[in-house]
Amino acid sequence: MSTPNRRQALGAGLSISAIAGLSACGGGSVGAASAGDPIKGGSLRVGATGGNSADTVDAHIPVNNGDVCRAVNLYNALYGWDDDSQVVPLLAESFESNGDATVWTCTLKPGIKFSDGSPITPDDVIFTFKRITDPDDPKTAAANFTMLDKVVATGERTMEFHLSEANGLFKDAVAEYTAAIVPEGYDPENPVCSGPFKLESFTPAQSTVMVPNEHYFNYDQMYLDEVQLLNFNDSDALINALLSTQVDAIAGIPLALVEVIDADERMSILNSETGMWLPFTMRVDKAPFDDVKVRQAFRLVVDREQMIEQVLSGFGTLGNGMFGPLSENYPEFPQRKQDIDKAKKLLAEAGYPDGLDVELVTAPIQSGAVESAQVFAQQAADAGIRVSIRRVDATTFFGEQYLQWDFAQDFWYTRDFLPQVISCSLEESPFNETHWDDPAFNKVFDKVRGIPEVEKRRDLEHELQKMLYDEGGYIVWGFANQVDAFQKYVGGLVKNSTGRPLSGWRFDRVWIGKV
Repeated sequence: MSTPNRRQALGAGLSISAIAGLSACGGGSVGAASAGDPIKGGSLRVGATGGNSADTVDAHIPVNNGDVCRAVNLYNALYGWDDDSQVVPLLAESFESNGDATVWTCTLKPGIKFSDGSPITPDDVIFTFKRITDPDDPKTAAANFTMLDKVVATGERTMEFHLSEANGLFKDAVAEYTAAIVPEGYDPENPVCSGPFKLESFTPAQSTVMVPNEHYFNYDQMYLDEVQLLNFNDSDALINALLSTQVDAIAGIPLALVEVIDADERMSILNSETGMWLPFTMRVDKAPFDDVKVRQAFRLVVDREQMIEQVLSGFGTLGNGMFGPLSENYPEFPQRKQDIDKAKKLLAEAGYPDGLDVELVTAPIQSGAVESAQVFAQQAADAGIRVSIRRVDATTFFGEQYLQWDFAQDFWYTRDFLPQVISCSLEESPFNETHWDDPAFNKVFDKVRGIPEVEKRRDLEHELQKMLYDEGGYIVWGFANQVDAFQKYVGGLVKNSTGRPLSGWRFDRVWIGKV
């Protein structure tokens, strides 16, 4: 990326000279420690942004980056996602369906325990899924389990999930970190944990301290004595903390600064290709976006290559209006390109021959979010779309108006296509930010959901994808790499395609080398 573009992308952020100065003051010229072989002991200090007064340690309602970090480290689901975004066992030993995918049988691993030393039993699993699907207080993952009738214990380690309709995706559903197992009587104010760590202290918007759970099934393979998750107000403060060694690793860095930080011999860059996306969200039930021609026009004003270069500094891959790029049934639709003339024509047909004025709500919710809003406004202007950017802080963005903005943004970690639909594109989805609820779409989805074999549902998935590609409320312009930075004495951080920072927040395999 050229120097002028890099400076443009920095905007009001740290200057390159300031970064270089901090690096020199931090002692980058005296040599860097190496992580070396894994060793026991030490405290890992992790910096992140986006925390607020609504931060939580509740296993079932994580929203921001810090919430997800706490959820992944304090709790385990029956299954989870590995570094390649493949479903793998966690607390479960096996999870198998009957012939028509209406009954799934789960066997827990032998001897597994909660952080208080009590055994994890089928009764705890039953309690967990009742809590998630409580009709009076449904949790984040509830939309995944609308067909779940009951969970029945069949033995000391076994249980059956009885469904009201076939669901070939059920193993994927129980692998979501929002479906983590908690004990009967779980109290999020004093959490008993099923994951590799347990909670030592927690102050919303400030800090979290987690220590190893000595009852965790993989405890003997853990190295750290402690993890401190520290919240910072903005990227400037985050990077300052890294370069002055106040923290050992940071989650997400301004991509325009990757080369500069990488030049500091004390630092390592973790660059993971992912299916993470930073969409623009258009509410399909509110003017002007209730007109499909307006939505189509907005998608046509985007120069996706320019977005990748200016917003992500090249650290990303091209999007084509559809999420789930790592899905086996990801479609090969014609690549949508910027077409200003066609966009103007569509706007005129929709009743806006002189263009229109819209407000775009943005916030620093993920690296590149605010920058992409600024670039979009510039690109849209050529089609007569006059974008007024309303920048709010992350707390306001995720506050009472979240999911109600007419035109805004969001970020999503890697998911396969159908689980992503469940999260955001059904009437009952917990994060239906575009308010998409199409009867024809729903009918096809109900059919495809019951087919366990990937190849047998390909045509139906493509039918759903085409509906969203043509008429949906998302502008999916690209997929961002997850780029983090850490001191070289930190070991065990590897590339991870889930989109979650710092190896998917998997601190159970991290160590601190001799400094």
